[in-house]
Amino acid sequence: MLDIYVDADGCPVKEEVFRVARRYELRVVLVANSWMRVPRDGRVEMVIVGDKLDEADDWIAEHADAGDIVISADIPLAARCLEKGARVLGPRGRVFTEESIGDALAIRDLSAHLREAGTMTGGPPPLGKKDRSKFLQRLDEIVQAIRRGG
Repeated sequence: MLDIYVDADGCPVKEEVFRVARRYELRVVLVANSWMRVPRDGRVEMVIVGDKLDEADDWIAEHADAGDIVISADIPLAARCLEKGARVLGPRGRVFTEESIGDALAIRDLSAHLREAGTMTGGPPPLGKKDRSKFLQRLDEIVQAIRRGG
């Protein structure tokens, strides 16, 4: 069964996920460390985990399976979910794949090192309309591909 798991703490595209899920009548599981408002829809489930580091990530990695979609910007979580056969999409529309995850992990580690050294400061720019549009398009494409068996 195709479910969408959302690493919900700080996820800026939850409304877009809900819109696509309604269109395709898919179940959405939001996983977070604290309660948040969710639509009154029987297909949307809120899972609240403890506040330990990576507890939401661990829950998602444990429950997501092949044929599911995971929405997260967390690259180590993406790698764990890809190993199980899930599809992973970042909030800016970046599709993580078996082919791209190694580079993504390496860049993440390099960026962390540069931030620690004070060489790199700041984070990504705010999410814009183009990012949201790209995310919606990619999510729709992934859902259709899974439904076609691809």
